[in-house]
Amino acid sequence: MTPSRHPILGVHVSAVNIPLALAQLQSWVETSQRGYVCVAPAHSLMECVNDPALYPVFNNACMVTPDGMAVVWLLRLRGQKQVQRVYGPDLLLAACQHGLELGWRHYFYGGAPGVAESLAETMRQRFPGLQIAGTCSPPFGRPDAEEQKMLNEQVNASRADIVWVGMSSPWQETWMNEQRDDLNAPVLVGVGAAFDFLTGRKAQAPRWMQRSGLEWLFRLASEPKRLWPRYKHYPRFIWLALRELLKK
Repeated sequence: MTPSRHPILGVHVSAVNIPLALAQLQSWVETSQRGYVCVAPAHSLMECVNDPALYPVFNNACMVTPDGMAVVWLLRLRGQKQVQRVYGPDLLLAACQHGLELGWRHYFYGGAPGVAESLAETMRQRFPGLQIAGTCSPPFGRPDAEEQKMLNEQVNASRADIVWVGMSSPWQETWMNEQRDDLNAPVLVGVGAAFDFLTGRKAQAPRWMQRSGLEWLFRLASEPKRLWPRYKHYPRFIWLALRELLKK
């Protein structure tokens, strides 16, 4: 049964937790249904508010997970008590574990040069027997049509079941939406900075900060120049989300 989806600032977010998300991935892999998954913290929703052209990019996804405690709390306030945070790095690790006995083939696409390869080695050590179909760190910037065609052919030749996409948002979501029909893998999952977190290139916030909704503060302190343009919209997000909730 496909989890219900609920609009938050126009983005239809799936009422899921990690087990429900894994069940969906398994269903799509087994039926070869093509789709893509967006993990959506508050800033992704604000990207759509600020650029409405992104709404179909997110809403065409087969699943949009609540990757942020603010989004989780909003869904719970709407009666979806089963919802838990489905954070990109956690989903990737859980899928690697879950798919071991199922023989899932994973492909890591994105990151700076060498990061995808480093992630593959890290995952092999963490999950002995894990099937890595391939890796690719695409050139910086938007490839032209011929370059993208060649990259897609590499992914298709790998016979991957899940392609993990580690690029910046909203570029990774736009890329999945644009390339979905040209890739044979049943599932594409955009996990943003998960490649850097899982290879230790970037520090993750302590679990207590993640659970209490303070991860943004940890990340802002770690990368203020890069992340301030993202997090400065959070007060507006809270105001818009609460206004929408009260109207409902």
